[in-house]
Amino acid sequence: MTSTQAPGAPPPPTLWPDVLAAYAMPALTAGLAGAVTGQPQLLAAALTTIGGTSALVAATLGAILRRRPAHTRPARTTRLLAAAGLGSAGAVLGLAAGLAAAHWLPQLPALSDSPWPRRLPVDLPVSAAIAATITTWRRLTTAPRPVRNTP
Repeated sequence: MTSTQAPGAPPPPTLWPDVLAAYAMPALTAGLAGAVTGQPQLLAAALTTIGGTSALVAATLGAILRRRPAHTRPARTTRLLAAAGLGSAGAVLGLAAGLAAAHWLPQLPALSDSPWPRRLPVDLPVSAAIAATITTWRRLTTAPRPVRNTP
């Protein structure tokens, strides 16, 4: 496998710390909120849909941004605009997945009485938006900017 990095350039940042943080931070905060307020459903969601969605989005988006050459991003796109755009896209995709799951999962006999599917239209888009925004911000901060040759 050939490297696309310039000789002497620092190695690209590893992805696993971002994925671990993307799971742990929302799981801890939502889990703590569920424990303090006495909401066992929130505590369970913190460890499953909230933390899991965040980790999945961070892993997927982080891998895409890591493999993407630096010169493919338009030079005028600011980090803020890219993070906001991908965060919004994450929210829309999370909402679509949450609404579909909330519609179809209660039809399964094992989940027909469960309150869990009703949480998905809230948990998935919020988790996906936060994870996509933070991952994009961090990955574009560490990504090398294209060098422009001026005549």
